[in-house]
Amino acid sequence: MPGAFLNETTVANRTGNRLALRKSPSVATAAEAMKNYLQNKARTWYRERSVEADDRGGKYAFERLRETWFTPQIQPKFKLRRGDKFYAIGSCFARGLENSLAGHKIAVESAAPEFAKLQPANKEGSGLGFTNKYNTYSMLNELRWALYPDAEFPRASIVQLTDTTWYDPHTTPMLDFVGFDETLERRALMQSVTKRIKDCRAVILTLGLAEVWRDVKADVFLNCTPIPSLFRTQPDRYEFHLTDFDENLRNLEAIYALLSRYGHPDFHIVVTVSPVPLMNTFSTMDIVVANTWAKSLLRAVAHEWAGGHGNVDYFPSYEIVQNSDRAAVWEPDLRHVKGAGAQHIMELFAQNYLD
Repeated sequence: MPGAFLNETTVANRTGNRLALRKSPSVATAAEAMKNYLQNKARTWYRERSVEADDRGGKYAFERLRETWFTPQIQPKFKLRRGDKFYAIGSCFARGLENSLAGHKIAVESAAPEFAKLQPANKEGSGLGFTNKYNTYSMLNELRWALYPDAEFPRASIVQLTDTTWYDPHTTPMLDFVGFDETLERRALMQSVTKRIKDCRAVILTLGLAEVWRDVKADVFLNCTPIPSLFRTQPDRYEFHLTDFDENLRNLEAIYALLSRYGHPDFHIVVTVSPVPLMNTFSTMDIVVANTWAKSLLRAVAHEWAGGHGNVDYFPSYEIVQNSDRAAVWEPDLRHVKGAGAQHIMELFAQNYLD
């Protein structure tokens, strides 16, 4: 096809049937591309004459993928200091990263000791799970409410469940439901801890979900799926969204702008994609297909965001888990990463990012 090798992408022009041309986001000269090729020691999947060999310590991808734990080539943009304060935002995978960082004697402001008093409804869990943030809307909301002076938390989004209990859908429902005043106290604690990100040079942001819910009445996106009883008592209050690339990238850029204005003067962000798959999908897709769509979307957004800022870098925790031995990395539910898997990830993080 003529022009197929041009560094341009053909895209549909929404104003008509004519096709428009858009430049690729990253363009290199032939000399630059060849330099990348020669310097990249992890550039090749296999060589035909080597496929029959059983060299598990080899340089080719097919050899490295035979290892129990996949270890990708990582070239960090920057280094973080062990004396830096860290803040982790994201899903339950972010909580695992907090634990590992604390094990390295690193100050993790998001794992605030004040949360220890919050007793989870499931006694085997942790009160920190209450702070999980699953989508880019909820991450942006939390940071805006905590950092932006004129931002007001939408109290109208807190819903009454019974005569004595209320629910804040911007948190994760891991705690027993309580009265309105105590629900607001938890909210105030969340925002008080979130403000500490201002003192953190290192921010770890873990992307989890692309399926989101919006509260139509309060006009705000939520952290996770509303609890089932609300679909019965208020069936028209919530609407389901499959977010797109542009939405998520805009949210991440807004987070970057907030931290640029109110955060640490030398903040650095490491963005990851949670390997933990969706529990359910509210789309028409098979759950496995829906999970692949969501993770692919978020992975592409993370790459685009990191590529636009010198102080944002992508760490491949998702790829590490997905390309390690399934029996070694996953719990029997194939959803939760075993402790050894999280340890391998954090060892690689420490080796590459911590001075």
